[in-house]
Amino acid sequence: MTTILAVRRNGQVAVCGDGQVSMDKTISKGDARKVRRIAGGKVVAGFAGRTADAFALLERLEAKLEQYPTQLTRACVELAKDWRTDRALRQLEALLIVANSETTLMISGLGDVIEPEAMEEGGVIAIGSGGNYAQSAALALIQNTDLPAEEIAREALAIAGKIDVFTNDKITMEVIS
Repeated sequence: MTTILAVRRNGQVAVCGDGQVSMDKTISKGDARKVRRIAGGKVVAGFAGRTADAFALLERLEAKLEQYPTQLTRACVELAKDWRTDRALRQLEALLIVANSETTLMISGLGDVIEPEAMEEGGVIAIGSGGNYAQSAALALIQNTDLPAEEIAREALAIAGKIDVFTNDKITMEVIS
């Protein structure tokens, strides 16, 4: 599995992920890029789960963003509806975190489109095997430091990597201000 984390603070959103690809109990690759820009660079997406499934979903999301170019939430809801109701898509096993300058969302194959809880200082959401660890660390850092979103995300993912065996320290990060 993997860990993907999004941290929003002071008008900046940072989405980061580790690079580990595992097959059962074996590390197959350590530097995969699971966070990338889509929709002409206006949206950052990170994925956890089966890689081919995630790429298929990212292609579908980009098509939805072409239909609804300024409506990230609508595009994600439409993707989630298709994912939940389409017989072939229902078989895909992945989770997505997407963010633009205004919104951060997690999308699942169960039809979930979840926006992180709004906090005075920002918001945090994470997915993957180390997601709970990264999210907990990021929440603690938001509440107890003045670090920017990018540094909080990097530190929180590093903490998750020390706890979760399926998360490593090869971090890919994309930031939108």
